[in-house]
Amino acid sequence: MADRGKKSNRNRDNQTDWQERVVQIRRVTKVVKGGKKLSFRAIVVVGNERGQVGVGVGKASDVIGAVKKGVADGKKHLIEVPLTKANSIPHRVNGMATGAKVMMRPAAPGTGVIAGGAVRTVLELAGVQNVLAKQLGSDNPLNNARAAVEALSSLRTFSEVAEERGISVEQIYA
Repeated sequence: MADRGKKSNRNRDNQTDWQERVVQIRRVTKVVKGGKKLSFRAIVVVGNERGQVGVGVGKASDVIGAVKKGVADGKKHLIEVPLTKANSIPHRVNGMATGAKVMMRPAAPGTGVIAGGAVRTVLELAGVQNVLAKQLGSDNPLNNARAAVEALSSLRTFSEVAEERGISVEQIYA
């Protein structure tokens, strides 16, 4: 019985490790034979502030149900973000999702997260603390969040690049 208690505490700690932020809640309608059917769409960003983040979308007839589905969807689509010692990104990167483009640049320690809207939420929950980002094109929160995730997923560390080229990390700097 004592083992069960420990197991549930560990699971509870894992669940509280994740933060979730609702980016947008929209009331959407579907026209059916009897009239209009109302439902809610929630865009949710899930992250642990230590290099893992995901964007999820949930639809349900009530807001709470939509947010829960969005959180579950976000946890299914988690990505790993490489962070530097200054809690920044290793290099410049661009991301695209449909009409939204996102440009990100590493920043010096103390700069903070300079970004707007959904991109800021994605970066904060990924654990990035010093970055310059700009949304270009669309202002749709879902597409901007997906573009930010796409950009973060394409990041590579120096050691990964060195391994691909078959050289040491020191030779990259030379």
